[in-house]
Amino acid sequence: MDIGGTKVALKAVGPAGEVCETVFRWPSFEGTRQDLAALAACVSELRDKGTYDLEAVGVAIPATVNRTGTVVTWPGRPGWAGFDLADSLDGLFPGISVRYADDGDLAALAEAHEAGVRDLVHLGVGTGIGGGIVLDGRLCPGSARGSCETGHMIVDRDGPECDCGRHGCLQAVASGPATLRRAATLRGRDVSFTELRTALAQERSWAVDTLEESCAALAAAATSLAELVHPDRITVGGGFAAGLPGFVERVRRHARRLARPGGAPVVLADAALGGLSSLQGALLLARMPG
Repeated sequence: MDIGGTKVALKAVGPAGEVCETVFRWPSFEGTRQDLAALAACVSELRDKGTYDLEAVGVAIPATVNRTGTVVTWPGRPGWAGFDLADSLDGLFPGISVRYADDGDLAALAEAHEAGVRDLVHLGVGTGIGGGIVLDGRLCPGSARGSCETGHMIVDRDGPECDCGRHGCLQAVASGPATLRRAATLRGRDVSFTELRTALAQERSWAVDTLEESCAALAAAATSLAELVHPDRITVGGGFAAGLPGFVERVRRHARRLARPGGAPVVLADAALGGLSSLQGALLLARMPG
């Protein structure tokens, strides 16, 4: 299960490899009780589609969750602060092993598994910016020390305010909503994702300028991460990035401009799993022994 800020995706894989999937968009927030009811209804729908019993569940979530399983903060759905995630998941799946982890970390794990590499950095561009680092086949820094918050790397000290309260975070510059807000400023009115995508295909200057700013910020983050951990590759995915043709190539062009002689090479690639990285990572989490 991939719990996002805009939608929730669920996927069940049966013993013979049969797959059941469903997706729902969050309703307007009225409280965690209503959100949990919507989630329970979707889980019930998915379970009704299968002819097998669930053995384990993996959950990807972008919220910051403490060691007791309580949501500390989730800017994408701020009403979840204080929500007992662990207890609620146990209630949704009684008697079943349930594990949860940061969606960006799990996306990185899935991309590394898909690519067959031991060292990988992933940047997921969607409602926010998630990401993760896999070193020697393991998540870094490891779940006991918290998630890898690549979206809160500072890329512009004088940049816009992030929903975390700081200024200049990568997420505040390059996430889907941040990019659309910048487009709206240039246009003098709200801009939808579809309008942005169409304008990019037509090479409208306002759309190109809007996206180039996001891709330049992502390239700066990717270059800095490459200097630190020297990954085999850096993947860029997430629903927003996957929905815009040529997005990663734009990031790659900016990264080439930032290269330094003798510096760590930045091998940038499209996420092999597109916007499904976190969901696949949750499946891997469910399958882990122990």
